[in-house]
Amino acid sequence: MNSTRRNFLKSVSLLTASTFVSFPSDSFGLNRKLRIALVGTGIRGSGFWGKRLVEQYSDILEFVGLSDHNEGRLRFAKEFIGADCPLFVNFDEMLASTTLDLLIVTTVDATHHQFIIKGLDAGLDVLTEKPLTIDEQKCQQILDAERRSEKKLIVGFNYRWSPYATRVKEMLMNKEIGEVTSVDFNWYLNTYHGASYFRRWHGLREMGGSLWVHKATHHFDLLNWWVDSDPAEVYAMGDLEFYGANGPFRGSNCRECPHKNDCEFHWDITKDKFLMDLYVNNESYDGYIRDNCLFRPEINIYDKMSAQIRYENNVVVNYSLTTYSPFEGWRIAFNGTEGRIEAWMDIPYNEEMNVSQEELHAMEMNQQSADVYYEPLIRHKLWKDHERINVPMEREGHGGGDKRLHAQIFEHPEQRDPYERAAGVRDGAMSILIGIAARNSIESGQPVRIASLTDLQPMKTRLKN
Repeated sequence: MNSTRRNFLKSVSLLTASTFVSFPSDSFGLNRKLRIALVGTGIRGSGFWGKRLVEQYSDILEFVGLSDHNEGRLRFAKEFIGADCPLFVNFDEMLASTTLDLLIVTTVDATHHQFIIKGLDAGLDVLTEKPLTIDEQKCQQILDAERRSEKKLIVGFNYRWSPYATRVKEMLMNKEIGEVTSVDFNWYLNTYHGASYFRRWHGLREMGGSLWVHKATHHFDLLNWWVDSDPAEVYAMGDLEFYGANGPFRGSNCRECPHKNDCEFHWDITKDKFLMDLYVNNESYDGYIRDNCLFRPEINIYDKMSAQIRYENNVVVNYSLTTYSPFEGWRIAFNGTEGRIEAWMDIPYNEEMNVSQEELHAMEMNQQSADVYYEPLIRHKLWKDHERINVPMEREGHGGGDKRLHAQIFEHPEQRDPYERAAGVRDGAMSILIGIAARNSIESGQPVRIASLTDLQPMKTRLKN
């Protein structure tokens, strides 16, 4: 077995934050490619975990099965990915009739737990897209499944791998502002990207757990990683007052809407051939509409959200998520005993931006190579002038995080990561539990302790690899 393939065989253990026990080098057999199956052939599964793996790593892995309940989308995804493997509408049939090493789960969030648990119980290592799942009951089921399994679960958090996020982590690890005491974190989704969540299945809480879970799990994972502690307690507020039934227009979808000339949110999916081929042409199989009306009354998630999070190490975080901002970006400030760090991304008032908000989102999702540019952050020590630090960055692939995540899994998993970016089941759980606690807090009007949600006990310092 060549060194590249042998290195991959170590990657599952190296990528789980809960343990550092390597699998035997022959755990998947010798002198063959890694056998991978994918369940969920939507845009993320087909692109990032499908087509890109075939294009970049076909020398060390092969797809042995693709599964999706939508037969039409499944057939298109196979051609798009470039995989030469059987297709399965029935997931259980795929597990029973294929021999595989790694299962990748990229289905609707509400069903993640089903496939994760079946994979672990079948003796497979499992890699799942974020979020881990959508509520505390399903989270506990996943925790129990991994404990009874000899295999491991990887959660695909890509934002940690962005050079910008890593630079912030490095500064905090080096105590450049002393001990962190409080954090202010604001995330802004614009009226292009933010609105898209309300068009899709994400607008239904029972499908995506609300943006407290589906979207904010990214942000909470970054916080947990940066702060280097587990969340202890959450108090939150939120409401739905912009999208859903609050909107002025209604239509069956954007394509056929009689208000397309009046609605500022009208979006013409027919201009995107890929989305037409993947979704619109396959609506007859399951009824899923990709360009649904974002003012439909059944939308039941929040569109404005604010939370206070207390960590076990006594760091206090003020967090907010806005879904109808005129621009998309974020800003964060860490207050410490010796100073302050301020970081931000895509705040138009802080920099000259020559691309539209729609183009910014397209560039972020693009997986092609990107030109390097520089983003600033501020370090301000007590009693001294502030310093501006320029961080080399890439726009594409979630700020360069996507390709670095893949590289760690498939190219050099043997390298110990000083920044602890690998994410396992505990990381996945702690990120969603903040969002779940926030939801529960809004409904009860009371703070919610993280320890009350599952049997995971929050720790003052995060578990290390």
